[in-house]
Amino acid sequence: MRRALGLFAFIGFTLFLLVAVVSLRPFGEPVHTEMDSYFIGHAQEEASSNNVVTSIVFDYRGFDTLGEATVLFTAVAGVLMALRRREVKA
Repeated sequence: MRRALGLFAFIGFTLFLLVAVVSLRPFGEPVHTEMDSYFIGHAQEEASSNNVVTSIVFDYRGFDTLGEATVLFTAVAGVLMALRRREVKA
């Protein structure tokens, strides 16, 4: 039973890898050209920035960066709480 389950998992993982390789985009082809055109066309009017990169970093990705910072802060706080020294009362 265990051997059959392992064989089933191996075949499933192999099929997953084959589907992933087949669905890869050709090398050098951009991923999403619609988003690029949207950012170039709407960056100045939505973000009031003349630089598209600046508008993406500070306006479009601002919430994403805030979420990443929150996750990082939570992880550091968790590690510090786990590794803190406790005083032993005698």
